[in-house]
Amino acid sequence: MLSVTPLHRATTPPASITELLARADQLTGKSFAELAAAAGVAVPTSLRHAKGWTGQLIEQFLGATAGSKQQQDFPEIGVELKTIPVSPDAKPLETTYVCITPLLGLHQVQWEQSNVCNKLKLVLWIPIDGRRGIPIAERTVGVPILWQPSPQQEQQLRQDWEEITEQIILGHVESLTARFGTALQLRPKAADGSKLTAAIGPNGERIQTRPRGYYLRKEFTQAVLLQGLAQRLQERQG
Repeated sequence: MLSVTPLHRATTPPASITELLARADQLTGKSFAELAAAAGVAVPTSLRHAKGWTGQLIEQFLGATAGSKQQQDFPEIGVELKTIPVSPDAKPLETTYVCITPLLGLHQVQWEQSNVCNKLKLVLWIPIDGRRGIPIAERTVGVPILWQPSPQQEQQLRQDWEEITEQIILGHVESLTARFGTALQLRPKAADGSKLTAAIGPNGERIQTRPRGYYLRKEFTQAVLLQGLAQRLQERQG
């Protein structure tokens, strides 16, 4: 049974994972019209020029504090937040951005020290209705899922990260495509080609290239969501 507690924006970060999940559960089934009204903001007519609006709105009700910083969204309790648009059968409609990647100074960095590992240690996934034929105001929030990578999933992520990092160190960043990696992929992270950052070129020289970000493939996140939804269903039935 869904909570009928009035919606309120969080004024403090959650003190525990239990509190975070309770806040997230209260959003389940709520429309973005309801959330926007409670937050006192207008619903955009299109997300094309309001990218990230849904995630930022949900953050207000959960009490996320990290903003755009390169750390977990809830550093006090070690949890990252990922909102993800899905189809009615829970298929992710896009890849999931993890974090920006440094392109220099990677020689001594191990997986455990990477921001990818830090961001994906413990993730609160919140699926949202991603159907483009439905007005944004009428789209709803799905069941939250708390996910910690299994040993097999972490090994898959680690292997992708290590192989991509090796290519960056060897000066092959320009030839790395989104096809590289089974769970993670590396893609340009910039609105256009005007923003550049330093990297190592194929001959060991310094070059200027577009910033790169790590993304989770849709196939990987789909498996995570389906497993998590099955677990939540078992919990509710139990």
